[in-house]
Amino acid sequence: MSNLPDLAGRVVRWQRQHGRSELPWQQGRDPYRVWLSEVMLQQTQVPTVQTYYARFLQRFPDLHALAAAGEDDVLALWSGLGYYARARRLHQCARVVVREHGGIFPRTAAALAQLPGIGRTTAAAIAAFCFHERAAILDGNVRRVLARALGFAHDLALARHQQTLWQLAEDLLPPAPAHMPAYTQGLMDLGALVCTPRRPDCARCPLQPICAAHRVGEPESYPVNARRAAPVPQALWLLHATDAQGHTWLAQRPASGIWARLYSLPDFDSPHALAAACPQAATRQARCHPPIRHALTHRALELHIVSITVPGSAPPLPEGAWFASHAWPSLALPAPVRKFLAAADDSRTG
Repeated sequence: MSNLPDLAGRVVRWQRQHGRSELPWQQGRDPYRVWLSEVMLQQTQVPTVQTYYARFLQRFPDLHALAAAGEDDVLALWSGLGYYARARRLHQCARVVVREHGGIFPRTAAALAQLPGIGRTTAAAIAAFCFHERAAILDGNVRRVLARALGFAHDLALARHQQTLWQLAEDLLPPAPAHMPAYTQGLMDLGALVCTPRRPDCARCPLQPICAAHRVGEPESYPVNARRAAPVPQALWLLHATDAQGHTWLAQRPASGIWARLYSLPDFDSPHALAAACPQAATRQARCHPPIRHALTHRALELHIVSITVPGSAPPLPEGAWFASHAWPSLALPAPVRKFLAAADDSRTG
C-alpha cells in the first residue's frame, strides 16, 4: 500500500514552490525554536501561535532562559493559548535538557522522544528539520493526507491501526536526508492548506494523480476515526468577588484537573455549594451573569459567574488573595475567565 509513485518527490517539489516559508520558526533551524513552535502548534492555529511565539521568545530567547524561569512566569506568558499541560511540560523539558544534556538537544528522534512532553511526532519534526534525520511525523494533518493518499480505511481509534499507519509513513520517507525538511513541512502544509478536513482542494493537490481517496471520489471519508468520544458536559459556578478598591479575589487551582495551577475565580459544582461557602453570593445584591460556554478537549463547560462586592477587604473565602486590576493580567488565567475579567474591568472603569 505504501508503494505510491514518487509521493515524497511530489511533496518536496510542491513545498518548495507553493508551501509556507515565511513563518518565523522557519527562519533558521535552531532546535529550541523548532521545538517551541511544534509544541505551540499542537491543537492551535498558526495565526494564534505567531503572536505567542514572538512574545515567548522575547521573554525566553533561549533554552537556558526558559529553564531558569519560574513555572508561574511560564504559565502567565502561555495564558490564553490553552492546553496548559503543554507549558508545564515545556518548562520541565527545558530544565531536563539543561541539567542532563548541557543545554543541547539530542540529535536523534529516538533520544528526543525520551524527553518530557516530546512525543514521537514532535521528536521526528525536530530531528527532520534540524538534523535531516529520516523520521516520520504523524500529526492530525499528516495523518489525514496519508490516509487519503493511501486509501487507508482502518479505524485509527485503534492503536494497532495507528501503528500500521506509522510504519507506512516511515516507508514513504524520501531516500535523501537532505529532502527531509521540505518533505516534512510539505506534508504539514498540504494538510493545513489543501487537504483540509472539509472540502479539500484536490485540484491544487500534488498528490491528486496518485490519491486513492480522490480516485474513488470520497476524500472526506478519510481518515476513519470511529470512536472519538464526545466532550462531557460540566457546569461550574464561579465567584467573582471584588472589594471597594476594585480588587478581584482569585485562587490558584489544584495541581491536577482542568486549568491545573492556573489562577481563576473560585469555582463550585453547584449554586448550593457556592452559597454555602459564601452566603453573600445567595443574596439579592449578588449578580448572576448569563452562562458562558467554553469547550475543552474532553469537557464542554458551562460557566455560571456570580458577582458580589465585599465590604472593606474581608476575604470572601478561606483560599485565595486580592489582586489589583493591574496585577491580574500578568497571571496565568483560563481564557474565559480572562475575557470575563477584562470586560468587567472595562465596564467598571468605562
